[in-house]
Amino acid sequence: MSRVCEICGKQKAFGGHITRRGLAKKKGGIGMHVVKNTKRTFSPNLRKVRAMVNGGVKRLKVCTACIRSERIIKA
Repeated sequence: MSRVCEICGKQKAFGGHITRRGLAKKKGGIGMHVVKNTKRTFSPNLRKVRAMVNGGVKRLKVCTACIRSERIIKA
């Protein structure tokens, strides 16, 4: 269960990267053409944090969104 937030369950997401070539129409060209479409992954921004869990201190992998929204109490 690596690369997963232990609080909200955020994990790796999949998407694509589109490579375009050419001069845009508004700049006087004939338009941008798609040259390549490759798959890529978006990883969550995880940090190892010492947090209070059930009255004790535990080390957790937590995403930065959970840290900022104070879903955990840092120890």
